[in-house]
Amino acid sequence: MRLARTIGCVVATVKNPSLTGKRILLLQEVDEADRPVGEPFAALDAVGVGAGERVFYVTAREAALPFLPEEVPADACVLGVVDRVNVKPEVQG
Repeated sequence: MRLARTIGCVVATVKNPSLTGKRILLLQEVDEADRPVGEPFAALDAVGVGAGERVFYVTAREAALPFLPEEVPADACVLGVVDRVNVKPEVQG
């Protein structure tokens, strides 16, 4: 799982029929300090997140699992909203 922030949504009137009724979000991956990493990308929303929320997501085949038994063509899917990230300081020797 990785961290991202929702930066928008995607509207597609023509799409695979299995995507009908599913929300497609525009995400920006972020690091542990909430700094942007890489390019924005589209992901399905399995939990109903809002705009600007920090989320965690999965990619690859696992992105379609929340929609089983329906087969959905997905490479990325939001699985939850992040309340807080706690990073343990490095131990100095």
